[in-house]
Amino acid sequence: MGGMALRALATRLFLLALAVSSGLAQAAAAEERRTEISALTARIEPLPDRSRLLFDLTGLPPVTAYPVANPPRIIVDLPLVLFRLEANAGLSPGDKLIKSYRYGIFAPGRSRVVIDLTGPAKILKADSEVAPGGPRLVIELAPTSAAYFAATAAEEARRQPADPAPTLPPVAAKLSTDKPMVVIDPGHGGLDMGATGKHGELEKDVVLEFARALRQKIEAGGRARVLLTRDHDMFLPLAERVRIARENNASLFVSVHADTLAAAHVEGATVYTVSERASDAEAARMAEKENLADQAAGLESKADAGEVGDILFELTRRETRSYSRQFSHSLISFWKEVGAINKNPNRSAGFVVLKAFDVPSVLLELGYLSSDKDLARLTSQEWRERAAQKTAEAVDAFISERSREARAPAADSSGAARPQ
Repeated sequence: MGGMALRALATRLFLLALAVSSGLAQAAAAEERRTEISALTARIEPLPDRSRLLFDLTGLPPVTAYPVANPPRIIVDLPLVLFRLEANAGLSPGDKLIKSYRYGIFAPGRSRVVIDLTGPAKILKADSEVAPGGPRLVIELAPTSAAYFAATAAEEARRQPADPAPTLPPVAAKLSTDKPMVVIDPGHGGLDMGATGKHGELEKDVVLEFARALRQKIEAGGRARVLLTRDHDMFLPLAERVRIARENNASLFVSVHADTLAAAHVEGATVYTVSERASDAEAARMAEKENLADQAAGLESKADAGEVGDILFELTRRETRSYSRQFSHSLISFWKEVGAINKNPNRSAGFVVLKAFDVPSVLLELGYLSSDKDLARLTSQEWRERAAQKTAEAVDAFISERSREARAPAADSSGAARPQ
């Protein structure tokens, strides 16, 4: 066989192999879509001696369930299940045992249901099964003694492996200009839904949309790279958010939230920085609430061990907090042009998510879902774009000022500039 014929045969074999490979990839993708499990509806069936929580599914996932104390909860771990339910499906007023429940993506490839209890309970059943209406997840609970619940929870805590930290998001490619990194942190996510508006608006969705808009505005300015701690609806522990900022050598960290208040007339944005002593009672309440966010996903609260460092550590932390306050004041000034500032917009408290000692950090409360005026703003794309633009301008000004400071010659004790 001649050389041309061999080359033609090799080409045909290559194309055949490519077609087979493509076909296998398409088949694998189709199989993955076919086996994807969704939860379509959820409901509670109160029974005389127990409570039953049901999820109608499209498949039969394996189920692991166990109790957790402080506060009393039942954790139900699943492989990836997409919860296509109403935003308020987890509310269960009137049930004698189930106070409420949450659901969502807990980590890559994992979903979780967290059931808040009115009192101690034992798990009678937690499994997926085929029912006349199709596959479903069944969780049956019955009241039990406090001693039995505590002992069972303690035993399960010893048996259950530690929850792995979610995968660190990929870092944007480092540009030749060595642009500084800004980390934007959309609060909550996954089964930690955050606050809820009167029409079912979820804080986790509102802040993610704003964070995406802010990323686009900052990147369009060209002075900084941007990394979101989460770019989709997934739970992320507080410590992991801080770790992402520090490990990516962030020049600025902005955590974005939109809470609710009992006082529906309170409105406007607030910017928080970290401090050992809260600036006021409302700031203390807000920090306490946000610091319990990990509990929403069924994680045990851990005492803050604090950080012990040398003089260099203390100087770095002091300088970092000074920069955080500078950015806070600047951000408030820019936001005044948006026209939605709280009457007391500059506050501080012991937020865990702001405690990176070497990364200037603020928590931006966009507004309150409990306020009709704020809710209208927060759900308006036009307002979101304007607010994101002003926030990006504040970030740009902060980055520019830091760059000028880095380039400025240091001064000696007499105030005269000294050579570098």
